[in-house]
Amino acid sequence: MTEKAANTRKSFEGKIPDETREHFHAAREEFHKSIEGFFPAEFREHHRNARKEMMLAWRSMIDASLEKMDKEK
Repeated sequence: MTEKAANTRKSFEGKIPDETREHFHAAREEFHKSIEGFFPAEFREHHRNARKEMMLAWRSMIDASLEKMDKEK
């Protein structure tokens, strides 16, 4: 979950009934399932792999930054 999404979720806590949030969550899941039908399986697999590679790239950048910070101590 992104920081913005987490902050938004916190700002709505206690203001939106649990039942309403459950319906929003279910609607989101169903929407994602319907979108899957538009794309071939190969596209979805490629998209997932590309997303994973981007996350691994960010991880390596963060790790390198942490190592640099540790060396600067």
